[in-house]
Amino acid sequence: MATIGAEMAGEARTLPTTLQIEGACLSAWPAIAVVHEGAWLWRFAHGYSKRSNAFQCLDPADDGDAEARIKALSALSRRHGIEPVFRVTPLAGPGVVAALDRLGWAPFEESRVLAMDLTAEPPAPAGDIRWLNPGDPRWYRAEASLSGYDARTLETLKTLLSLIAYESKGIVVHGRDGTPAAAALAVNAGGIGVYLNVVADKARRRQGLGTAVMRAALGWTREKGATSAAIQVVSDNAPAIALYEQLGFVEQYRYHYRRPPKA
Repeated sequence: MATIGAEMAGEARTLPTTLQIEGACLSAWPAIAVVHEGAWLWRFAHGYSKRSNAFQCLDPADDGDAEARIKALSALSRRHGIEPVFRVTPLAGPGVVAALDRLGWAPFEESRVLAMDLTAEPPAPAGDIRWLNPGDPRWYRAEASLSGYDARTLETLKTLLSLIAYESKGIVVHGRDGTPAAAALAVNAGGIGVYLNVVADKARRRQGLGTAVMRAALGWTREKGATSAAIQVVSDNAPAIALYEQLGFVEQYRYHYRRPPKA
């Protein structure tokens, strides 16, 4: 297995490997249906989030017969009513990337994967913070409202939350008016804290809401035994990246998506 990402940075030797981070993130954010094909993984969740509705390879060495496998999994995606999307991480071997290029699959939406050590206790969060079961309506309704979800998306979110095997916690920060102002989902995925659905009210920016919800999430996962943390963020989201770096996260690797040319 290739050694990629965190293990290559001398100052970050205690951080998980790329494969460990990928495994933690995939477990923290499940899918409704999953197909394993060698080291390739296909996932489906009614179109809710690209990560749960894409396929990818988890071993650079398993890149043989890539074109045929891409076509077969694309057909599976179409059968389930979702656009075929390949998630290209550093674990996609050269044969996979070459096959995507030959097939004309275009790249889009690059994301960064950041990680940090959790052995030191993070600063305590400030503000009116609630730690809730993710299945508690007070959490998922706050998340849905802040994210602008419609009724169908909310129902899919509730289904995915019920499928998380690891211990998880929904966090809500309330503003000065007592209403939800920021939310996040924290998962202790086998000792790696993973943070998802991080959102803050756009009308209440520069009030420290993102910092508060992330400090609460980091503190909870550390209390539950996590020794490192990982988060995925779209590369063009400069404010979020700045926040996470301020908290101590360091970039480990990047990934992007590929989609087939239009017919």
